[in-house]
Amino acid sequence: MSPQGRVSAIIPARNEEVNIARVVRSLAHQQDLREILVVDDQSTDRTREILASLEREIPSLRALRVESLPAGWLGKTYAAAHGAREATGEWFLFTDADTEHLKGSLVTLLLRAEVAHADLLSLSPGQETPTWWEKAVIPLVYVQLASLYRFEDVSDPLSPVAAANGQYLLVRRETYERSGGHQAVREAILEDVELARRIKLLGGKLLFLPGAEWVRTRMYQTFREMWRGWTKNLFLLYEGEIPRMLTAVASLWLLDVIPALAFVAASLWSGLGHRGGSAVLIMLGFFLWVLMREWRYGQKLAGLGFEPALATYRPVGAALLGALLLASLRAHRGARNIEWKGRHYATKGTE
Repeated sequence: MSPQGRVSAIIPARNEEVNIARVVRSLAHQQDLREILVVDDQSTDRTREILASLEREIPSLRALRVESLPAGWLGKTYAAAHGAREATGEWFLFTDADTEHLKGSLVTLLLRAEVAHADLLSLSPGQETPTWWEKAVIPLVYVQLASLYRFEDVSDPLSPVAAANGQYLLVRRETYERSGGHQAVREAILEDVELARRIKLLGGKLLFLPGAEWVRTRMYQTFREMWRGWTKNLFLLYEGEIPRMLTAVASLWLLDVIPALAFVAASLWSGLGHRGGSAVLIMLGFFLWVLMREWRYGQKLAGLGFEPALATYRPVGAALLGALLLASLRAHRGARNIEWKGRHYATKGTE
């Protein structure tokens, strides 16, 4: 950490006792870092205590605390805005508490942003997936998102497509302030995407990159957290386009789930002694179809920094992601209520 560093890292944190030490320590020795501002958003776990201990260890760290949430704000947007008001750097790095920043990542990415004359650089970080449900769902979600928000389209000033990932959002201070910052997107659940849209509409240049070599994260600790998290976000990431969501569900289930189930059924049928030529051909046909889908999926995974071997989880992931899309649709258009980290958010859906 350089005392003359140009970057202020800002970390909104609500009940992050599991993660907070890792992210702070991974940032503490990054080159060109001026300060680390962690904004404790009314945590009720040991986050505050851990931050107090880290402040004694890391001179560049300042722990701030939000005591109340003003009307009209969401918790994360208010914490981010509060951190930005206190920051002194030329660049702001908004990053999530569940990230880990690999050695040399900040100076490398700052240079990338400056060479590209980017106003905002964002990454899709590498995803840690230790459990079967993470291996099944997380990679597939990111492959889907990479088709919805292609890196080259987001980075193209002539394309209207805009996106960013709040897990890593490096933005020029001047651009952030000119766009209105988090004040302008204070009610947005997907504040990262909305901020990127504002900056691009104002003529700012975006640079969106796969980021597994620089930053990694484990987004969810439990299956329930993952379910709630993607239920909150998927409808918005599909921009509330119900036909598009239903088409995605149909594609996932018809092209991945049903063929895999059919292969299992044909194998059982053959194993029970029904070994006619037609049964073998059907079994072989479904097997080749599933194999082809997994091979293509593996190529896409490799392009995003995932292990291609995770492609074997595709049928299970497709079943769960289809269900998540429907759950997200119901939450935003039916119940119109989202619960996340102990708070409830009324959703507007689409009219």
